[in-house]
Amino acid sequence: MAASSLEKKGEQLGYEIKIETNGSVGIKNELTKEDIERADGIILAIDKTIEMNRFLGKKIIQVSVKEAIKNPEELINRALKGEGEVYYSEKEELNNKKNGNNKVGVYKHLMNGVSNMLPLVVCGGVLIALSIALSGIKAGSGADVTNPFFKEMLELGVTAFGLMIPILAGYIAMSIADRPGLAPGLIGGALANKVGAGFLGGIVAGFVAGYIAKWVREWKVPEGLRPIMPIFVIPLVSSSLVGVVMYFIGAPISGFMNILTEFLKGLQSGSIVLALILGLMIAFDMGGPINKVAFLFGSAMITQGVPEVMGPVAVAICIPSLGMGVATLLSPKKYEIEEREAGKAALAMGMIGVTEGAIPFAAADPLRVIPSIMIGSATGAVIAAIGKVTDHAPHGGPIVFPVVDNKLMFVIAIVVGVFVTAILVNILKKNKKSN
Repeated sequence: MAASSLEKKGEQLGYEIKIETNGSVGIKNELTKEDIERADGIILAIDKTIEMNRFLGKKIIQVSVKEAIKNPEELINRALKGEGEVYYSEKEELNNKKNGNNKVGVYKHLMNGVSNMLPLVVCGGVLIALSIALSGIKAGSGADVTNPFFKEMLELGVTAFGLMIPILAGYIAMSIADRPGLAPGLIGGALANKVGAGFLGGIVAGFVAGYIAKWVREWKVPEGLRPIMPIFVIPLVSSSLVGVVMYFIGAPISGFMNILTEFLKGLQSGSIVLALILGLMIAFDMGGPINKVAFLFGSAMITQGVPEVMGPVAVAICIPSLGMGVATLLSPKKYEIEEREAGKAALAMGMIGVTEGAIPFAAADPLRVIPSIMIGSATGAVIAAIGKVTDHAPHGGPIVFPVVDNKLMFVIAIVVGVFVTAILVNILKKNKKSN
């Protein structure tokens, strides 16, 4: 949309304009060295990290994508007047120089991770959803994927999901420290998976790895060591330090999970308070340690003959994905094009009880999304508890409909929770597009 806006305005003003795009499908109409050299003005309308060294010595105007959509004529005129700043290095963000803060840079690093993670979420989520939906659910055992073809499909989806957190962390780190940050970021993300820290741990790992790699990159070393810095010294030192940080994160997470489990055991099964807490926990980190404690607690209670606990969990677990999917349908202008596509995948994931469909939205906008999905999941869980919903399978979402009791209340709880999430998050969000 930004490209179209600038292109149309450039033609109206009678200027020759060439626009390179770098979206979810990669780079199109790439600028050549000659294009950059002979340009009278350069506008960078970007919300993620791109290769900047090709603009060394050129005056550039750097703005958000939204700004290019809204004010193309103003930007073109500013560029032609020679406004902007000469690009010297990648050490500082131009917007940070202007604003005197680090908010834009942090957001850009985060979005670089999210945009590169999205294809894995969509691909993995759809494959998992299809394999489970076409196989069905069994009381007492959960997803019943026995067909060899569907097993392979499920494995592909799980593999894609396994790469999701490392890619998120890796590309956050790469945005901060360029290529030397990629390896420690990927390793940090893999360790976040291993210790069960979830996507929040992945974000922490990405920023820790990125800033450590950036710090190491700026070391003053003898000239003879410079060639091996980016391929050996920086990745090795950064990865080792990230490993130490993630090691110290792992032990507290494990201890905290045990404390939460004991706390839940002390609550009365089937109570509204227990349902409320489980609903909040399920949505908080979407597959992370707190989510897993709640889910495993509900699953364990089935084996003890208390399926009333799994009922609210089965409702809560699908609401984050379904809620964010519905939110993108209700107010598309509040979401980027990539987010709208992720919303469709989130709907499929929500139908089979996969909370991870909401992760891209939570990673990009945690302060608005996480409270919204927590309130929606808690609402659904409480309604399920009041309605005496029980689930006889260690799974959740509409796909377990055949093995739940009090089916009407199960549906009502999901629908209410989904719309609470969707409406609340859309109230909190602002429009991102001017179309």
